[in-house]
Amino acid sequence: MSHITERRVCAEVEGGFVLFLIGMRINKPWKFWKWGPIAAAMPRMLIELARQPELGLLHARTHFNFPNIMVVQYWRDFDALEDYAKARDHAHLPAWQAFNKAIGSNGDVGIWHETYVIGPGQYENIYNNMPPYGLGTVGTIVDAVGGRQAARQRVRSGT
Repeated sequence: MSHITERRVCAEVEGGFVLFLIGMRINKPWKFWKWGPIAAAMPRMLIELARQPELGLLHARTHFNFPNIMVVQYWRDFDALEDYAKARDHAHLPAWQAFNKAIGSNGDVGIWHETYVIGPGQYENIYNNMPPYGLGTVGTIVDAVGGRQAARQRVRSGT
């Protein structure tokens, strides 16, 4: 188990970053031969990205809430995310092409993503009695005191 920080802290990130949410929805659970390969593709991509940090993924955490699966990802910048998505020599593009061939828009499996490009000081966070989590896994942890006491202060100060 990760070490729990027993005080109010926040995470600061130098410069901007990208928050990328990606997920799938299993619309027809009985068609495991359709959604199984889609569900298996994301772990392969995350393993590839973890082994090659120069590609720009900073952190990822997967959340399951049947019939939905979502991965919260933090990226260095939008260019790194886009470069990975379009690269012919990495796992994403072949998985995307396979999805379009096997599923397309037939309704068996839904997929989605949202991308947020976040500039310096355009975010805030707070963690209390938590191990490193979310932005706290990629940023510098600092005490949430003084100018970091309230959410509005954290946004203005860069957290």
